[in-house]
Amino acid sequence: MTTLIIKTFIAGAVSAVLATNAVAQSAKKPSSPLIISQNETAPKHPAGSVANSSNASPIYGVTIPEGYREWKVIAVNHDTGKFNQLRAQLGNDIAFKAMQEGKLPFPDGAIIAALHWNAESSEENNKVLAVLGVQSVTPTSPANVQFMVKDSKKYATTGGWGFADFKGGKPGNEALHQTCFACHVPAKAQDYVFTHFARTP
Repeated sequence: MTTLIIKTFIAGAVSAVLATNAVAQSAKKPSSPLIISQNETAPKHPAGSVANSSNASPIYGVTIPEGYREWKVIAVNHDTGKFNQLRAQLGNDIAFKAMQEGKLPFPDGAIIAALHWNAESSEENNKVLAVLGVQSVTPTSPANVQFMVKDSKKYATTGGWGFADFKGGKPGNEALHQTCFACHVPAKAQDYVFTHFARTP
């Protein structure tokens, strides 16, 4: 009888020690880091939304789209006269595909960027090209960048397009943006877009 009592006492003591150690180890173990799925991250403001009123175009609320310099080239042109500029028109995937396929009107989500640089004759290039009787015009300082954002519901009163004009990353004033849609009305037959797709050489 005495032996049974002693064994029972020892077993109980061992169990108590093991339980105490388990609690201590649990307290020392760092908690698992909080994992946030991609779906739970804060949404980015798409072009056409007002992320910051000081960075958005007046009237339309269009912001500079992230990564637009990586978009595909739609066309290029050299404007002379009042504006001696070299210009390049780029499109996001939606705009480029619509241009390539000649699809009108442009689908919602299409964005066209127009990059403008002041142009100047290049003496350095002309020395090399003189033998061919060719003169070179190159871009110098940036002039501005403009955007057209297609959202047929949001911009229903302006042909489905939102407009923006930026210089040095800052949008032009309201008076400037009031002229945007009127300027594009002559191109109504092309869904208010002047640019024509430059085919691959």
